[in-house]
Amino acid sequence: MSNQDRPPTPPGTVTTLASRGIQPRFGELVQSCRKLVMNRLAETLTAVFAQVDDTLFDCAEKAENNQVQTLFFDSMRDIRKQRPQIERLYHQRIASGFEDFLGGKLKPDIDAAQLDADHLQLMGNEEYEESLLVTNMVSRVKARCAQPLFALDQRLAVLNGGRKLGDDDNPFGPQAVALAFKEALQPSPFPLRIKTILYMLFDQHVMQCLDGVYDALNQRLVQAGVLPNLKYSVQRSTSVPHHPGTPRKPGSEGAAAQAPGAHGSGSASGGPLDLSGLPPADPGQLFNGLAALLGERRLHHGNAPLPGGTPSIASFAPRGATRTYSAAELLEALNRLQQQSAQDLASKLRQPQRVDGLKADLQEQLESHSRLPGQQKLSDYEADVIDLVGMLFDFILDDDNLADVYKTALSHLHTPYLKVALQDKALFTQHHHPARRLLNSMAQAGVLYAGEGEERGLLAKIHWVVERVVHGFSGDLLLFDSLLDEFNEFVGTLRHKVELREQRAVEAAKGRDKLLGARQQAVDIVARVLQGKELPGIIHNFLELTWTDVLVFVLLRHGERSTEWQRSVEVAEQLAWSGTPLDAGGRARLQDLRISMLEDLRKGLELLGGYHEDGIRRLLQDLVACQHAVQSQQPQVAERIESPLPESKLGEMLGEDAGLASTPRPVTLSARAQALIRELARVEFGTWFEFIDGPDIRMLKLSWYSPTTRNYMFVDHSGQRAAIMPLTQLALDMEQGLVRLVPPERNAPLMDRALGAIYRVLQRFTGRTA
Repeated sequence: MSNQDRPPTPPGTVTTLASRGIQPRFGELVQSCRKLVMNRLAETLTAVFAQVDDTLFDCAEKAENNQVQTLFFDSMRDIRKQRPQIERLYHQRIASGFEDFLGGKLKPDIDAAQLDADHLQLMGNEEYEESLLVTNMVSRVKARCAQPLFALDQRLAVLNGGRKLGDDDNPFGPQAVALAFKEALQPSPFPLRIKTILYMLFDQHVMQCLDGVYDALNQRLVQAGVLPNLKYSVQRSTSVPHHPGTPRKPGSEGAAAQAPGAHGSGSASGGPLDLSGLPPADPGQLFNGLAALLGERRLHHGNAPLPGGTPSIASFAPRGATRTYSAAELLEALNRLQQQSAQDLASKLRQPQRVDGLKADLQEQLESHSRLPGQQKLSDYEADVIDLVGMLFDFILDDDNLADVYKTALSHLHTPYLKVALQDKALFTQHHHPARRLLNSMAQAGVLYAGEGEERGLLAKIHWVVERVVHGFSGDLLLFDSLLDEFNEFVGTLRHKVELREQRAVEAAKGRDKLLGARQQAVDIVARVLQGKELPGIIHNFLELTWTDVLVFVLLRHGERSTEWQRSVEVAEQLAWSGTPLDAGGRARLQDLRISMLEDLRKGLELLGGYHEDGIRRLLQDLVACQHAVQSQQPQVAERIESPLPESKLGEMLGEDAGLASTPRPVTLSARAQALIRELARVEFGTWFEFIDGPDIRMLKLSWYSPTTRNYMFVDHSGQRAAIMPLTQLALDMEQGLVRLVPPERNAPLMDRALGAIYRVLQRFTGRTA
């Protein structure tokens, strides 16, 4: 690493520490922490700039025109020139933040009641987008590293004289690291498009490596005796972290930077479209293909209904019409329709708005206000757009992913979205179009967060958004931006609730799984002890039912290397041995062992907590009586001795999972089932499965897998545990078609799925095969 890569070392650090009241014993420790962080950050920032040229070159190759390509090539040179200054400012900012922390210069909390106009300022679009990129990076690290960050904040507070750190006072926190990079870029006049790429690389190489930095810092502080026994109890906020100077746009995580090269220009790059192939991945090419297929349909099947049965808007035109409506006339007709929709909309939201009905109403509006009644029709382009939007809303009403209440609500956006499409084809050609993102977000929320207890609140929010669009859209797309921000904030709260439920479900499953693993180990021990022995019922049942539970609790409390565990296993062996006929030497040895064995049996029963003192005494007396009967060659007497055993505490703790504790019968697996087991071993958490029970289909998400018991845990859309299945059973159910993976395309955004499906339907309709 060159000298310019190394952070500068401020002079006089040790004396400054003493003068600021940091305890002398911490002086060397804080400098050690500072050095660790500065070196790690220097290494990761070097990795950022090492990747810049390759990334910009890739972007230049995919640029939509020469001007953009030149921008990328010029930026390579500019970044190389500015790199020393950026690195220097970055390291200075990190070092300065650390010095402020040591000096007790924590940021004061701003009281909302004290804010006045001087605190508020308008922010330009580019400045807002840049701040949003920083906020999103910080949010992801805070969510991912909540536990180590909490611990680090507490330990740094100890070094800082016990003063509690504010929300973003940690000099090594994600906020400090990200803002240092933002401030280091400020003097360099890079366009937002280039800064977005730099932030993306910074996120990949620096922010995603902070986990290791925080773990190393905590370890170093623990080794120095700073809160070594700290327990994690942080309360996660439901709002997106906010810092002064950044607009509070909660829930806007979806506005993260696009990958370089994904410009969404809408222009079809490359050669002519193959209308018989798969739907193009590029949205611009997909739209051009849809336009071509709609043109073919109009040319060869103009009088036929559209795929799905809805008539084309062209079929409503008067016969013999030769003139076309102007764009203004069409817009006025749509405005009148929108005003009609807005009247008593709250009651209309309970019934779907049908596509054929809207087309009939639109034609009536056009004809009733026509300058030339009976002589006007829509242009081919406008008719195709109206038909395409109609097919989009037909798809929404038929979408199996969405519950009916959400389909019905979204169907009332048809008129305003038709206005958007006629004015701005980017609705179809740009993934990040605000109206497209809003529709996708509402549909996705309807799929993911419509679980029990959440449905009413989510449906009310979607109704509110639909009403705002129908009442308020007059051509300004900023309405969709603001609604998207507010809706995403609401969904962020839902997501947080679901994540917390899922986290609790996983933690509970891990606890039960640990219990199951210990149970299996105890069952194996007892089975080995009982193997080949014919014991009286009281001893056999006691070992198999009661002492197995004792072994589980001893194992969980002390571990299998402990003397307690070894002794508990030995007691099981001794008790089983005592229930078999012994020779004179064995009986003498039993007499010597009996007192210590009975004492350890008593301790084990007390550990279970299911016996009173009298019950323990009677049970031990019965076991001794059984031993005497066996050794006196009176097996009939031994079999008649019975003692009631309490319900298994372990069974109560396992609850519905108790069945998983039993060893499954060996099953001969087919080659297909064995292949499925290998595939399932590679499936990632978060993958959705469909569970088919006759006509009912449940979508559940894989949330956790136990490497010890090989059980898979699934949660529903609300984050609640819904099923736990052994790996073998899951593979067998998949082989029989009772469980299946949800196809990846089902998880695609609504408009992507809709336009792809429309493309394939139009291919079949026009005689082409995909």
